[in-house]
Amino acid sequence: MSAVDGKHNVTEYTNLLDKEASSDCESENMPHNDEVERVISNQERNVSRFNLLARFRNVRTNNEGRSTVQPPQPLEQRSMNVVESEDDDHEEMLQYGAKSVLMLIIPVSICLLVVVATISSVTYYTQNAGTYLVYTPFHEEGNISHAEKFGQALANSLIVIGVILVMTIILVILYKCRCYRIIEAWLILSSLMLLFFFSTIYLQELLRVYNVAMDYITVVLLIWNFGVVGMICIHWKGPLLLQQAYLIIISALMALVFIKYLPDWTLWFILAAVSIYDLFAVLCPKGPLRILVQTAQERNEQLFPSLIYSSTFMYPTVVNQVQEATSSQAKLTENTDDNHEDEPNNIQQQTAPILNEQNVEATATTPPTQSEGPEERGVKLGLGDFIFYSVLVGKASSYKDWNTTLACFVAILIGLCLTLLLLAIYRKALPALPISITFGLIFNFATSYFVKPFTDHLAGEQAFI
Repeated sequence: MSAVDGKHNVTEYTNLLDKEASSDCESENMPHNDEVERVISNQERNVSRFNLLARFRNVRTNNEGRSTVQPPQPLEQRSMNVVESEDDDHEEMLQYGAKSVLMLIIPVSICLLVVVATISSVTYYTQNAGTYLVYTPFHEEGNISHAEKFGQALANSLIVIGVILVMTIILVILYKCRCYRIIEAWLILSSLMLLFFFSTIYLQELLRVYNVAMDYITVVLLIWNFGVVGMICIHWKGPLLLQQAYLIIISALMALVFIKYLPDWTLWFILAAVSIYDLFAVLCPKGPLRILVQTAQERNEQLFPSLIYSSTFMYPTVVNQVQEATSSQAKLTENTDDNHEDEPNNIQQQTAPILNEQNVEATATTPPTQSEGPEERGVKLGLGDFIFYSVLVGKASSYKDWNTTLACFVAILIGLCLTLLLLAIYRKALPALPISITFGLIFNFATSYFVKPFTDHLAGEQAFI
């Protein structure tokens, strides 16, 4: 490109910037609707100028060897493009919302079915052997009144919620202090107990119920392979479906432990108390779970995969994204340095702040839904939600009433769908327990005390509806 063409391009670029500024000034004095306000916002102006600078610096030559610079689009055409892009984004969000509902309903349903099938077939988890958790000092045994059972269950639930609160605060403090090694060791020990000890008990009782003979060597090999593969998939890397399967199994095993070792009244009180605690922990400005999520978002980090079920891979991908952004910024700087000789100093001083602001926004404050690809976008649900959902449905199935079990199953799924709907509306972390647990408790007691006697009376009178 000759010097005359370079001067002509510089002059044309300067005129385009002047036209852009004059059109922005004129649009500020005009009465504008919602679409025009979005177009002339500060972010849109920065983006349009940045694109204009990129078109000028990456000059494309046509077949005749002449440089061409495309003029900016008119304001009306740009507003139409913005409306079309918003419609496309709205349609994409609807499709993504439907997929997110299915991606959570399916694993939750599988976890509930595993617990219900185990409670229905393995009597070990419904037998009261007189052994309880250390967090429940009141056992509700003996000939005591309902008022005493109520007081003991309330005391047990408060103790359990206090323990959960203290452990969550300790986890938040360790995370704020970047004690990742301690947290990893803590989670690894928990996973080891669930994958090796509790899975051994589960396999032993399953073999006893179905009267299957198996030698100890085979049992050791099965448990060893099962546990090692689970530890690798959860705490390191592995196939997505395998990681999700292990998280579901861990949730089901923990739910079975709660069902076996918690007194009856205490279990229902704990379900009600933990749903209230979930509201405080997530929505309160000083709630521990909210602080944990905000800290992870500020650091652009993912929470530990052994705590959260995700529909996408949970091992870290943030470092690669930051490195790619840094390398692209370095390439842009190199291209800028190569073109310094051909550009006037006033254009460099005018466009440098725009470039710096755009790069900072792209690397620091871009939300994950915009920077992540389709395979990285997904919904996340805490394993505690899986556990307490399964505890409610499993305890309902222990009474051998399928009407109550199905009612609780449906109530959990309805509450989960409503929670996802609120998540799509408010676009922030929300507690997943309150709606589902409330519906589950209402459906459980309503079905047990009203629907079941009514259906039994109809069956006794041989009246069929």
